[in-house]
Amino acid sequence: QVQLVESGGGLVQSGGSLRLSCAASGSILKINAMRWYRQAPGKQRELVAAITTGGGTNYADSVKGRFTISRDNAKNTVYLQMNSLKPEDTAVYYCNADIWMATTTQRNSWGQGTQVTVSS
Repeated sequence: QVQLVESGGGLVQSGGSLRLSCAASGSILKINAMRWYRQAPGKQRELVAAITTGGGTNYADSVKGRFTISRDNAKNTVYLQMNSLKPEDTAVYYCNADIWMATTTQRNSWGQGTQVTVSS
């Protein structure tokens, strides 16, 4: 079993900052890519940021220059530092990871999500 738990969401004013965390636990041999997605009401879930095992990153155009994804492999944790937040960033943010549970078993796992609300 593998579990991903997000934390750090909340209510913030436009221009403010939040730091999201996602910790993985369970039968983990190795975690490959880790990602943050978000889903706003009435919209499709979108990829916000991704990070490889080696630390390579990729961001959605809408968050470039404002968000930073990072990871702590020793803690099996991925972070999303969100600065200069805008009302358009309001969404439920989900953690996603490719996790090796065994040499022949890789699982793509999702967290339950954490709400981020940005007021104007």
